[in-house]
Amino acid sequence: MVTLFGPVRDGVPVYGSGGFTSYSLANLQQQLGGWSDNGIARVKMKVGRDPERDIDRVRAAREAIGPGTELFVDANGAYSRKQALAMADAFDEFGVSWFEEPVSSDDLAGLRLLRDRAPPGMDIAAGEYGYDLRYFRRMLKAGAVDVLQADATRCAGFTEFLKVDALCEARCMPLSSHCAPILHLHLCCASPRVRHMEYFHDHVRIATMLFEGVPAPVDGVLHPNLSRPGLGLEFKHADAQQYAI
Repeated sequence: MVTLFGPVRDGVPVYGSGGFTSYSLANLQQQLGGWSDNGIARVKMKVGRDPERDIDRVRAAREAIGPGTELFVDANGAYSRKQALAMADAFDEFGVSWFEEPVSSDDLAGLRLLRDRAPPGMDIAAGEYGYDLRYFRRMLKAGAVDVLQADATRCAGFTEFLKVDALCEARCMPLSSHCAPILHLHLCCASPRVRHMEYFHDHVRIATMLFEGVPAPVDGVLHPNLSRPGLGLEFKHADAQQYAI
């Protein structure tokens, strides 16, 4: 597939994504620490469900991954503007370098406020809910993010994702793909503005259950298998039969 699109790289850096708010501290540390130990240089956890616990959870995550791994947080729009500003300052103590959807992605003014006032070195990211180019154009025009996100399963597929990359190219804006790493890998290898991909725990788990040929990161980078057609995957019909309805 990437050969059809036109490759600009042969692999894409990933960040391990999980760290759900339902996890115990031990499970959080095990998952994020495991990715770090396996050579993934950046990991992401969820925050915002219980703000009073978030600082302790972020502290535990940093203890698990050590100082050399980037730590990302994703609030899914759970904070108010003032909460998010306070959290950004608090997270900075633990070297958080990515704050995703600190406020609702519909609150472009709030995102811009966070982008202007977040500590140096902390990127504000959003865009995963974009369905058309107008959405992404509004977000970029508002100066709402340091890194734009896009999801090919929502933004009208492969062709539109490449158009979002072109918007980012025009504004010197980095791009990151949201979820579904097996779907985005070939796209991201063909997108000049892509910084990294989300290696989302649940999607990787389900994909591995149902498909042969699911790539695994090597030193934190995913590489497409160009010896197989399409996305390089083959459906496991026998394994999927138990889920038939």
